[in-house]
Amino acid sequence: MQPQFIVDAFATGLFTGNPAAVCPLKHWLDDALLQQIAAQNNLSETAFFVAGPHGYQLRWFTPTAEVDLCGHATLASAHVLFSHLGYPGAQIVFHTRSGELRVQKDGDWLQMDFPASMPQPCDLPPNLAEALGKAPEAVLAAEDYLVLYPDAAALMALTPDYALLARLQKRGVIVTAPGSDGVDFVSRFFVPKLGVNEDPVTGSAHCQLAPYWAERLQKQQLIARQLSKRGGEVRCSLQGPRVLLSGQARTYLQGQLLLT
Repeated sequence: MQPQFIVDAFATGLFTGNPAAVCPLKHWLDDALLQQIAAQNNLSETAFFVAGPHGYQLRWFTPTAEVDLCGHATLASAHVLFSHLGYPGAQIVFHTRSGELRVQKDGDWLQMDFPASMPQPCDLPPNLAEALGKAPEAVLAAEDYLVLYPDAAALMALTPDYALLARLQKRGVIVTAPGSDGVDFVSRFFVPKLGVNEDPVTGSAHCQLAPYWAERLQKQQLIARQLSKRGGEVRCSLQGPRVLLSGQARTYLQGQLLLT
């Protein structure tokens, strides 16, 4: 039997934030089996990790593909190690496709050290405005398209055509706007190309959002909120080429996979 946890990440309570499955492994299983487990879980991400001599090897799978970086499933994995597997230290080192990622425990919060990626202005891609249903103020791009709207109400009114969005060149589409009431900026994230129409709360998107809003607002400490149905808060801190993303996590389920 194989243990598995489901954790709500970037969550202040159960049924908020972004649920991720976390599978601690003693050794790596076949890649095809890892993908089958992720597809069966049918969550935006399933994380698998294996202990090594200098930390943990960590991989992430959507229901359809392995990805290079996932924030909420990294947060969920650290939560499992700290809260369920008796990890004794204050910092965990994960070795991933995106390099070395560190997660620091800070009271009830977990702080992740990720690479920042500043999006650059670009032309409006064909079909993007049609796919989102409303023309944006501007479009930038890094790993994803970063699409600007005037306020949170404009974001909440979007009803995307996911089939059209899946045809775009980039991985996904982040839509964002200024925040209010103590929140610096808000966002939504669509990634139908990887089998996730709208992701509830996305750490990797904030690797692009945080440097953009830090420059625009001229501040290094930011509070962000992702406006999915579940919703979630991300605290962001720019540290040169890195961004520190902080969130909370709650365990929803602990069980066993019957793989034999």
